[in-house]
Amino acid sequence: MKIKVAGETKEVKDGLTLTELIENEQVENPEYVTVSINEEFLERAQIAETVLKEGDDIEFLYFMGGGR
Repeated sequence: MKIKVAGETKEVKDGLTLTELIENEQVENPEYVTVSINEEFLERAQIAETVLKEGDDIEFLYFMGGGR
């Protein structure tokens, strides 16, 4: 099936979980990443149980703090 990850179309296996995608994409610091699918933010608990579907658009976001 085809999904979009960070703007790039990718071919992945059917039934791929979000956890597997995070591992496959070698996301740095996965415990701190925020994930959106189709522009909807997921709760941390949803990540482990989410199975991706054809056409999903996934973004990995890191919120930075700091500055003056």
